[in-house]
Amino acid sequence: MTTTSKTPLLDKIATPEDLRLLPESNLAQVAAELRHETIDAVSVTGGHLGAGLGVVELTVALHYVFNTPHDRVIWDVGHQAYPHKILTGRRDRIRTLRKGGGLSGFTKRSESEYDPFGAAHSSTSISAGLGMAVASTLSGTHNNVIAVIGDGAMSAGMAYEAMNNAGAMHSRLIVILNDNEMSIAPPAGALSAYLARLVSGGTYRTVRETAKQLGKHLPKFIYDRARKTEEFARNFWAGGTMFEELGFYYVGPIDGHNLDHLLPVLKNVRDFETGPILIHVVTQKGKGYAPAEAARDKHHAVNMFDVVTGVQVKPKANAPSYTRVFADALVKEAERDDKIVAITAAMPSGTGLDIFEKAFPKRTFDVGIAEQHAVTFAAGLATEGYKPFCAIYSTFLQRGYDQVVHDVAIQKLPVRFAIDRAGLVGADGATHAGAFDVSYLGVLPGMVVMAAADEAELVHMVATAVAYDEGPIAFRYPRGEGVGIDMPAQGEILPIGRGRVLREGNKVALLSFGTRLAEALKAAEDLSAQGISTTVADARFAKPLDLDLIRRLVQHHEVLITIEEGCVGGFGSFVSQAILEEGLLDGRSTRGFKLRSMVLPDVFYDHDKPEKLYAQAGLDAKGIVAKVLATLGQGETGAKALIA
Repeated sequence: MTTTSKTPLLDKIATPEDLRLLPESNLAQVAAELRHETIDAVSVTGGHLGAGLGVVELTVALHYVFNTPHDRVIWDVGHQAYPHKILTGRRDRIRTLRKGGGLSGFTKRSESEYDPFGAAHSSTSISAGLGMAVASTLSGTHNNVIAVIGDGAMSAGMAYEAMNNAGAMHSRLIVILNDNEMSIAPPAGALSAYLARLVSGGTYRTVRETAKQLGKHLPKFIYDRARKTEEFARNFWAGGTMFEELGFYYVGPIDGHNLDHLLPVLKNVRDFETGPILIHVVTQKGKGYAPAEAARDKHHAVNMFDVVTGVQVKPKANAPSYTRVFADALVKEAERDDKIVAITAAMPSGTGLDIFEKAFPKRTFDVGIAEQHAVTFAAGLATEGYKPFCAIYSTFLQRGYDQVVHDVAIQKLPVRFAIDRAGLVGADGATHAGAFDVSYLGVLPGMVVMAAADEAELVHMVATAVAYDEGPIAFRYPRGEGVGIDMPAQGEILPIGRGRVLREGNKVALLSFGTRLAEALKAAEDLSAQGISTTVADARFAKPLDLDLIRRLVQHHEVLITIEEGCVGGFGSFVSQAILEEGLLDGRSTRGFKLRSMVLPDVFYDHDKPEKLYAQAGLDAKGIVAKVLATLGQGETGAKALIA
């Protein structure tokens, strides 16, 4: 029976050890206070709200039943872990979520011993958990390992690869399927809860296993029929045939918001000594906060908001976002070309393809969290003459890299890759930063790689991708707003491998690839005021390179500096290689010409505002000026002062 204390209980809980000192009758109050604290904190910071609200009771139950951190709990994806962070010693910092120097928006090993695995990309928990479970067996520590995975994350093939392996190994692993959207099998009230307790209990398992052993001595056709009858009868009520076939003992579905249902089942599986178990828990995303429950996306991700009304603070927009520009441009192109189709991997709103879907529902395909499949699916469409636009975040496209190489590039199929979130992304941190795509795509033979310097250029690149049928083509663009320039009525088809010069000078050349162009232009103004004549060029293409433009910049300037929002091994490296291969330095004194590249430093950047991160990386106007002065030998002291 639930009891309510007049004294707030959450104030008494510094760690799960404190939680486990409370009687079970107090846990509902703890959950209510935890939900309120989560809502209040995210109203201040913004971030992911709906997923966390859906697992409040589950979070309380897990930390109460299991001996964390000795027992490992992996949250998949980590953005549902805000309540977990509050209960595990981080309540005093919860209002620093996603801010510079504050808590990560995901689980993070370096942040807490209660975060055994960092999970910001989805569908990794079962694989990691299996590794931990096997390690526990090998080392004899005998701790429980629990992977909490959402139904969306369960759509990825990696989850099933891990389950197949776990079932075959008969490893002791607990997987909790948090079903908050797909409603695989909705609970049937008290009867469902009773059956879940029954089949997770020792008596049922003992009887069932005994019957199986006895059945093996029966003729095979009788044993097989008995087995099928038993499975059918149990799965008629509880579902789970697929998981059983993968070697998991299935329990559920149960109400994930009812502690009277959760606690006995978790205790039963905690004491289950062998084999992998899957608990099917049904929850409601945004549970307990009316504005989130009523919202179409259940407040998956929010800005700061008013707790009473749920109204979010809308940032002042001076220009449309790059994502919106891409979506609108693609819709216009698709109105003229019925071969254009669009593919997203469970990110329709994040990539803007929800806008495309409204216009062309039959030509839009959301394949779920399955980037590998998305890429090869696009390749199949391309073989039949369609023009697939595969819109995937830079960091998520990494998951489908083998398919990009094997299924697209080698076969020279004209798949169009729209790469959102290129460069540093701010609040989501290192796991979501798009730092590597130029490097990993640019090394592939036949791949065309573009980067939009502004929103108008993005419109042109969409049109260019539509018209290009000779092989794969990719164009990258960042998160956030454009620079606010006039937009073209229609995209122009750019000549492949040709850049443009925006400002003419004769001493220093800045060759930009991507949206650092605006900062390069500001730097050129500052340099001009110091008497340093500066050319600014927009490369547009990392592959193929504009060799004529590079030759001109090398021959007519003392310094050439490449600038990009990516790691070493990308655009700057391609330019350096081209200069050497073309012999553009032959006959020139090494003191007569200097080549430098400006890239993201060789570190993973944590979450902060993008402008601060780029300043730290030296990729703002001040940093570019400092780089030029240092290269010209005009004093390191002056260059360092400019950066400071």
